[in-house]
Amino acid sequence: MNEIIAYCGLVCHSCPILLATREENGEKRDKMRADIAEQIRKHYGTEYRPQDITDCDGCKSESGRLFSGSRKCEIRKCAREKSIENCAHCNEYACERLDKFFAKDPEAKKRLDVIKSAL
Repeated sequence: MNEIIAYCGLVCHSCPILLATREENGEKRDKMRADIAEQIRKHYGTEYRPQDITDCDGCKSESGRLFSGSRKCEIRKCAREKSIENCAHCNEYACERLDKFFAKDPEAKKRLDVIKSAL
């Protein structure tokens, strides 16, 4: 499977929100969303309720299904305004906004660094 890399360097196909969106069992999906809300609280310090974890087809999706956190994401907004595949393709890589994100998700930085070095 080809990995789809989000603008920020996260891997889309392993995103818990995307996986919950695709879960057909409603009870399991509700449990997944509760777990995701807790993970977000612990990892990012942002409060979400399970019902806030909306369906999402990925931050690059053009469909109407987009996680509320992605709608507000400044990294996503910037990359879309610049029409770039991901932040590794930006002339300003890595900016202050990304550096703050990478402090929480260093693996995302590693992925984008590999892409940047191949350009």
